[in-house]
Amino acid sequence: MISKGIRGAITVDKNTEDSIRDAVITLLKELIAKNNIEISKISHVIFTTTKDINAAFPAKFARVDLGFEKTAMMCFNELDVPYSLPMCLRILIVLNCEEDFEPEFVYLKGAANLRK
Repeated sequence: MISKGIRGAITVDKNTEDSIRDAVITLLKELIAKNNIEISKISHVIFTTTKDINAAFPAKFARVDLGFEKTAMMCFNELDVPYSLPMCLRILIVLNCEEDFEPEFVYLKGAANLRK
């Protein structure tokens, strides 16, 4: 068994707890579904937000709403690069998996532009 990273990003509608919760849950559910993830196989999760998102810790919603109680998680600010996408939440899931696992990355809402 090895570890591989699965990336995802989504834009957040407003800097409110409810908007952050909605974005975290939407993105994590899509990442879990597309990659057939068992939460118990997750090594850790890193959340980053642009500086305009600070109303809540994204990891809280993974823990409280999606059952990530035993998963190590950290939240950080993204680099403040000029002209970068505002109101963006990024997630990196590090998954313990088989060597042949091919991660599917997920970019939703305005973050879909990051892959164009």
